[in-house]
Amino acid sequence: MNKRFRVGIVGVSTERRGWGTVAHIPALRALSDVFEIAGVANTTLASAKAAADALDIPRAFENVAALVASPDIDVVAVTVKVPHHREVVAAAMAAGKHVYCEWPLGNGLAEAVELAELARQSKVRAVVGTQATASPEVEAVRKLVADGYVGEVLSSTYLGCGPTWGDEVTRGDSYAMDASNGATLLRIIGGHALAAVQSVLGPVDEVEGVISQRRKTVRVVETGDTIPMRTHDHVMVNAVLKSGAPLSLELRGGLPRGTQLLWEINGTRGDLRMTAAHGEYPVINIAPLRVEAGRKGEQGYREVEVPKSGFVETVIGRNVAAIYRQLADDLIHGTRTAPDFDDAVALHKVIDAIERSDQTRTRVRVD
Repeated sequence: MNKRFRVGIVGVSTERRGWGTVAHIPALRALSDVFEIAGVANTTLASAKAAADALDIPRAFENVAALVASPDIDVVAVTVKVPHHREVVAAAMAAGKHVYCEWPLGNGLAEAVELAELARQSKVRAVVGTQATASPEVEAVRKLVADGYVGEVLSSTYLGCGPTWGDEVTRGDSYAMDASNGATLLRIIGGHALAAVQSVLGPVDEVEGVISQRRKTVRVVETGDTIPMRTHDHVMVNAVLKSGAPLSLELRGGLPRGTQLLWEINGTRGDLRMTAAHGEYPVINIAPLRVEAGRKGEQGYREVEVPKSGFVETVIGRNVAAIYRQLADDLIHGTRTAPDFDDAVALHKVIDAIERSDQTRTRVRVD
């Protein structure tokens, strides 16, 4: 194939941090057979020029409107902070551009529903970055469960952490310390975890959630300043899947000294266990996972060999590249393999149900 899809990225930092810089750019460059990075737009033209110069991006646009209006852009990658997703995504789709928007799709369920409807009307390919669903280890576990390795699923337990919501926060992530910005432990870390769980075990039917805030302040790494924490730093969810199997999910803010990532699936014929393969980025949408399996009547677990994705060497970009590869295949073949905005709405509905359950202290059925 000769055609390469030209990508314009909205939200690229020159400080070698930020998801667009550390994940999307390496991912796209690893897929140079189907994508090319054509331009960047930031909050100012000066910022876009600085990013373009630092990262060897051919064009800096003066603003988002100019980028989405350009005939030299086929796909818009939205990697800005969550409160700006709706505005940028809507502008891109109105201009007829395909979209890769990072998760969460919107600042809450209502925005996600609105954007999904706009995607249907515009008929563009609109993809959401729930990268855990494309993790090679999650895909391997999905196949094991589908092939009956564990038999009937009896229960599943998920224990995770969210480094941003601990004792320290980077200046770039400090906006997540205010829950009104939509970048909470539940919505981001919980969203990625639930996307993985549902991709393997099927949809959640009902939930009972407890969302807690124990820390009152947090230290900014770069400056040492102490700022208020106005968001939760702990989540507990008891859920029932549509299959009838119970799910227990707990998320802890920060990097606890003990277990940072553990996902178990227990069945009538066997069990599966997933842990972070190493201590760097121990969250399911990023981390390489160690997958272990054990059959009924056997002692302990044995490690399952999982084929590498082969897209990109950097840890942070590997699952992002997998989603981009799905997007390319969809655009070329007219398929729908990448997670889309309707998938995002379904995930937002689960999170919204957990939030409502916490507020009402009742069990809530997912709409």
